[in-house]
Amino acid sequence: MKIALLGYGRMGKAIEKFALDRGHEVVYTLDKDEVQGELSLADVAINFSIPQAAVDNIKSALAQSIPVVCGTTGWLDHYQEVLDYCKAQQSGFLYASNFSIGVNLFFKINAIAAKLMKPHQENYHPSLEEIHHVHKLDAPSGTALTLAEGVLSEYNLNGWELENNTKDKLNIKSIREGEVPGTHTVKYTSSIDEISIKHQAFGREGFALGAVVAAEWLAGKQGVYKMDDVLNIS
Repeated sequence: MKIALLGYGRMGKAIEKFALDRGHEVVYTLDKDEVQGELSLADVAINFSIPQAAVDNIKSALAQSIPVVCGTTGWLDHYQEVLDYCKAQQSGFLYASNFSIGVNLFFKINAIAAKLMKPHQENYHPSLEEIHHVHKLDAPSGTALTLAEGVLSEYNLNGWELENNTKDKLNIKSIREGEVPGTHTVKYTSSIDEISIKHQAFGREGFALGAVVAAEWLAGKQGVYKMDDVLNIS
């Protein structure tokens, strides 16, 4: 499989390593003003560019009917615009806030936990905490927002908020320190106890491998998909 890497920072290079190890070829890389190779040669593109460049990068591949796997967060105000463009180009698109197989299983555990807690929401108030390295540009993380969606789908709360502690909202605390790859914790707290579930990444390898697995699955497909489809856990 021939892969285009849209964004060639630390994640792009980690993805390249897994792609080459799995017998694929990187035919195009794009990072800021540096371009190598030919996008038109790619069977699939993987986008991990900065949020400000994500939409243009995604569209540049879709315009050539190249399916795109996207892991960049912080651009989702334009999500529907990209989906409409994908359909118009009769191409394929798969977005995930996190490509780690473990995290996607964690999303399912989170959804189940929220459903179990729903009848007890008068006593247990949920909150989220996410910790990432100091280089991460967006807050809260895309993974935290996906977890928040899982909780809010069951709890009668008025959306989420960052850092504050309003009773009718889901509080998300974002911490930026060191080189932490990503730690996410969902808590349900009452006056007498607390229940928590946690996922801690030990490195970026899980994200990179998951992105390559998603690209392998998406190549040659049309339509809009999620990691649930890749892992068959819908």
